[in-house]
Amino acid sequence: MNRLFSIPLAGLGLALAGVAGAEEALKPAADVVAAVAPTVDKGDTAWMLISTALVALMVIPGLALFYGGLVRSKNMLSVLMQVFMIFSLMMVLWFVYGYSIAFTEGNAFFGGFSKLFLNGVTVDSVAATFSKGVYIPEFAYIIFQATFAAITPALIVGAFAERMKFSAVMLFMIIWFTLAYLPMAHMVWYWAGPDAYTDAAAAEAAAATAGFLFQKGALDFAGGTVVHINAAMAGLVGAYLVGKRIGYGREHLPPHSLTLTMVGASLLWIGWFGFNAGSNLEANGLTALAFLNTMVATGAATLSWTTAESLLKGKPSLLGAASGAVAGLVAVTPAAGWVGPTGALVIGLVAGLLCLWGVNGLKRLLGADDALDVFGIHGVGGIVGALLTGVFANPELGGVGVYDYVANAVAPFDTVAQVTSQAWGVGVAIVWSGLVALIAFKLVDIVVGLRVPEDEEREGLDITAHGESAYRY
Repeated sequence: MNRLFSIPLAGLGLALAGVAGAEEALKPAADVVAAVAPTVDKGDTAWMLISTALVALMVIPGLALFYGGLVRSKNMLSVLMQVFMIFSLMMVLWFVYGYSIAFTEGNAFFGGFSKLFLNGVTVDSVAATFSKGVYIPEFAYIIFQATFAAITPALIVGAFAERMKFSAVMLFMIIWFTLAYLPMAHMVWYWAGPDAYTDAAAAEAAAATAGFLFQKGALDFAGGTVVHINAAMAGLVGAYLVGKRIGYGREHLPPHSLTLTMVGASLLWIGWFGFNAGSNLEANGLTALAFLNTMVATGAATLSWTTAESLLKGKPSLLGAASGAVAGLVAVTPAAGWVGPTGALVIGLVAGLLCLWGVNGLKRLLGADDALDVFGIHGVGGIVGALLTGVFANPELGGVGVYDYVANAVAPFDTVAQVTSQAWGVGVAIVWSGLVALIAFKLVDIVVGLRVPEDEEREGLDITAHGESAYRY
């Protein structure tokens, strides 16, 4: 474990300078005198609102079209409906209790209930950024984080697409969001904010209130653990428990529209700049670095995936290019504000190759019908990105390092210690999400049942679940 201050602290994360939004809103206190007068910059605020809109674009229509194009035409609307309704549901749950549980002080795993229904939040409330004395409106932070809370459950549906009851999907999402997403967000991203780190004693006291993985020093700039590994494990468990699609392994089950999949992937790529660069919470040089890294890693992963595919199968495919791009986006997410462009390049190249293996070799080994390769891309990509963040965050390798808010300087970097911290994040995300998903699926199966009847699956969920058809021939 690295030492960030003059005394040993609980973990490397105590001095985070660029993690994707994990601070509690600043609470006024008469006995606290800030070294720098708090300011709310209009440019930062505008950038956060733009970033929020970009992340929403990733979900509807981006993810919806990406997934929709990958299923058969008889299930197109069912996927669109699931993503659309999950997005809507999470907006409401985030307002009612999600934000409070994720981003208020409680214990190391679960926040409190002081801000249920956004109690006490006004237009004058502010949330900390990663610079002392610099804040954004708390409402801007709340809605930005709401889009993260919405896209994460939506990612899961790709694993069991084309065969799960709509009611079961929605009920599962409520349980999993409450018991998996919110605790992971709290564990990784909750801390007291930079102004709490005035000296070693104050830093130690603040550290004790942070989330479990924050205390362990896990770095996750924009959601490698919280979003991608978290969702991927839930999807994998769901693929096992819901079962394989009728004809899987015996019949060809091709995507019905790679055109729409490409459109969806392109919207994901553009929206991801809000996802990654927005996670810096400010509009400054580090924001630009995260933006650049997102572009570089995504391009590299697209090239490595399609090149390897060409060598293995003789032809490059549009599906491979789109999948490679998403793999790069996933892998750079935890690293975006921690590594330099060269680190992002390496992460992208590695992610493209390993995610290609994830949707082919690993998928065969696992034996699950992960219909849209949620684990192969988001699970493998998230793990690759999380672990390599611990390597390439090193300033000696072009990274930005970890900021020491007591010394007001970059702290000494220990690669082994940091990779160990990253492994903690990966391991906890896998185990926590997997267990919650297992329990949630079992409960849903008891209450409403998981899978549609065989005749409905053969006819397609568009008609049987929603009474509509995507296309008129």
